Amino acid sequence: MKPMSQGKAIIIFVVFAFAYFFSTLIRAVTATLAPTLVQEFSLNARDLGLLAGGYFLGFAAVQLPLGQWLDRFGPKKVVLSFLSIAVLGCVAFSMATGFTGLVLARMLCGVGVGACLMAPLTGYRRWYAPANQMRANSWMLMVGALGMVASTLPVQWLLPYVGWRSLFLGLGGLVVLAMLLMAWQIPAWEVTPVTPADTVAVQTAEVVPPGYAQVWSNPYFRRMAPLGFFNYGGMVALQTLWAAPWMVRVGGYSALQAATGLFWINVAMLVVFWLWGLANPWLARNGFTADRLMVWGVPLSMAMLATLIGAGDAYPAGIAAILLLYCVTSTVCAFAQPAVALAFPTALAGRALSAYNLVIFCGVFAVQWGVGLLVDGFRALQWSEVAAYQGAIAVFGGCCIAAYLHFLRAK
Repeated sequence: MKPMSQGKAIIIFVVFAFAYFFSTLIRAVTATLAPTLVQEFSLNARDLGLLAGGYFLGFAAVQLPLGQWLDRFGPKKVVLSFLSIAVLGCVAFSMATGFTGLVLARMLCGVGVGACLMAPLTGYRRWYAPANQMRANSWMLMVGALGMVASTLPVQWLLPYVGWRSLFLGLGGLVVLAMLLMAWQIPAWEVTPVTPADTVAVQTAEVVPPGYAQVWSNPYFRRMAPLGFFNYGGMVALQTLWAAPWMVRVGGYSALQAATGLFWINVAMLVVFWLWGLANPWLARNGFTADRLMVWGVPLSMAMLATLIGAGDAYPAGIAAILLLYCVTSTVCAFAQPAVALAFPTALAGRALSAYNLVIFCGVFAVQWGVGLLVDGFRALQWSEVAAYQGAIAVFGGCCIAAYLHFLRAK
């Protein structure tokens, strides 16, 4: 493929990032809306977990076909088709009159934004140099964190004026704007002509079998999968749902105080992903691989999670800070995704990325709903509300430890 100019590469990144910003805002906004939805629809903990998890269920359901479509049709066609479903999901959520309608609409939203990260990462795999792929991945996640920032205090401030239904209608309109920008600026997925310099790459692409067998059977993919499911997917589950209820139910925060805590958590995530993006080329040159960073970084995140559980309601003023440190230290697990993509030939990049994304978002769904089920289960055993939350997160923490030990043992 003809080398892409720096200006065009920046435009492509900005357009994809614009869409990804709104996809993460739509993903995370249920954490801020949770108190309002609980009151309006009389939801319990497992209902809230299923409502938030419905997004990730829809998201995960399309990842396997998505990977094959990305490899075959390219990012532009695929992401535009998917985003039209996201618009429908936003409209349906704004019109929902009951819990079932809310869940189904969230599933549509999850399906619709399911390509907003995988499409650009697949494009970057072809269009950008390897070091720039790691940087672009970190900065896409930085933009995602910005979307999560927008889902906290800004949404909380808007709610009294526009209401949550009008908010979702507005999000649908902004997704339409993102689609127009993509149709204008994202290049088509052209088949690269065969030249002597491309012979090896073309031959490699020709021997890649269809489907996902080569991805699932890859030892490196299997090594990374539990970390993606529990450690990274679980962090996203807490960040996008259970952080706010923990601050309210365990720490005694008001809805505004919890939204403020979420705001600073997401600001910190934004800054950290930006710094990772700046540091990635230097880290790569000096031998700090994704594996090496995770060996040392994951224990820090687990230590922060243990601190959160231990603090309980005894240190309410520090709960938001502990959650912030847990989320920030968990960002090291984000390196697994581009590392997995680079472990496969370009012809398998879409499938490798989507398969790993499926693992992550299945983990998000499982932890979001699982924590809700555990909280209600422990409450049924006459545990206090604080103890029920502590017990649920402790079970999750044990799963994270098991995933890390598998990562260390796997060859």
